[in-house]
Order: sequence, then structure tokens, then C-alpha cells
Amino acid sequence: MPPDHAKYRVVSREIFDVFAQDGRSVQGLSLDEAFVDLGDVTIERAEEIAKGIRAAVLERTQLTVSAGVSRAKMVAKIASDLCKPNGLKVVRPGEEADFLASLPVGRLWGIGPKTVPRLAARGIEKIGDLAALDDAHLRAFFGSWGDELRDLARGIDLRQVEPERETKSISTEETFEYDAIEEYELLDLLRVQAQELSEKLEKEGLYASTIGIKIKRNDFSVFGRQTHLAQPTRDAERIYEASSYCLRRANLNRMPVRLLGTRCATLTTEEPQQESLF
Repeated sequence: MPPDHAKYRVVSREIFDVFAQDGRSVQGLSLDEAFVDLGDVTIERAEEIAKGIRAAVLERTQLTVSAGVSRAKMVAKIASDLCKPNGLKVVRPGEEADFLASLPVGRLWGIGPKTVPRLAARGIEKIGDLAALDDAHLRAFFGSWGDELRDLARGIDLRQVEPERETKSISTEETFEYDAIEEYELLDLLRVQAQELSEKLEKEGLYASTIGIKIKRNDFSVFGRQTHLAQPTRDAERIYEASSYCLRRANLNRMPVRLLGTRCATLTTEEPQQESLF
């Protein structure tokens, strides 16, 4: 089936509206994934709320969602991943380390595909292996980052749900189900992203002077292109013109693209006197 990115965004907004009901804080990760702060409740009550959210999304959109429930963000994310599709996994307080211990170390935030074989060569294949490292080996392997990484391996993650941050840039990106080769596919997505960013800028009362794109190839390498505008804008058509210009500069020549994103930066609240592109 051909993708319909505009429809995805409409449905995404509906789902996020459900997440945010009753004043809940929501930190979006992508169109279809978010952290939701359920407040100061017991794990049993959190499970009930998660069930209610899943039912509400199904009723409103006819879509199933999976949910991980935990007091730790990373643990909740992993639990959600493991119970797809259409599952609910609860990791109770005190059980985080046991839940993580037998999982591949690559599940941990910050451990990428290039790091996994290097750790395996040192006998670290499971999250529990990393959690058990003593201070000397931890710092030898990971340096100053080691303490934080070991805490994550033990299910200790004190980061809060952060729905709002100081806005330095606004971006959106999409991973293709199948690698995109045709330029029209990329341009269609850039147009949808331009409209989404235009709406976000208007909502925030902002204008952007820098427009850029992010491209991930099918070998997972990432690069980008950007351009600076003569006058800041939040007009969707001008954002699209700038992003498509960046795409042309990328000279992809039918190179398979796995992910494409658009970013608006150099933001200001001052309304431009006039708008021209370059």
C-alpha cells in the first residue's frame, strides 16, 4: 500500500489527545510512540490507567496500541517493545533489574549496533552482564559514561517525562516501511512535513530562518543538508521549497533512503517584514 503520511499525522494527533486526557504529561518520541506520566499512583492503578488508554485509542481510532508500565522510562519503553503487537507489560517496582537481566545488551539506550560486537568480545552479551561489572571494568570499558550506563542496566532511570523544553528547533521525521528510491516519494513526504512544521511554528508563535533535512541511508549512515532563508518564515510552501532545495543538493541519485526528516531552526518570535526564500 502506498503511504499516506498526512493521514498518519491526523490519527497521531487523535491518539496523543487520548494520552493527554485528565491533564497527563506527554513526551512524544514519534508519530506513534510517547511517554505518558500517570502521576503519583500505585503500579496497580497505573496498570488500570494504561488499560483505559489502550481501550480509548481502540474506540476512537480502531487501532491497537501496546504499552509498557514502569516507574523507569527506559524500562517502560523496552516493556512496550517486547509486548507488541497489542500487548500490555507491567514491570513492578523492584523487579526492573530482573526484567532486564536476560535481554540483549543492545536493548539499552546508548548501546548501538557497532558497540554490541565489541562488548560481546569482552563477554558482555546480556544487560545483566553489564549490570554486574565492577567499577574498574566499567570505567575501563565506558569511561565516565559507565556509571550512568550501569544504572540503566539495573533499571535505575530517574529521568522525568518532559513534555516541553525551550524550543531551539522544531523537527519531524519519518521512517519508511520500505526504503524509498523514487524522488516523488521523498518530495511527497517533505510536503507533508512542511505542513506539520508550519502548524507547529504557528502554534508556538515562531518563525524559522534555517530549514534543513536529515537523511538516513539503508546502510544506516546519516547526513543532512540545510539552507538559510533571507527572511524567517512559517509558511508551509516556503518550508517545502527550502527542504526540496536541500534534497536536490543531496544528490541521492536513487540511493535507497530509510528515513527522511525536516528541521526548522534559528527560531524567532519577530514577524518578518517580507518573505523571500534565499
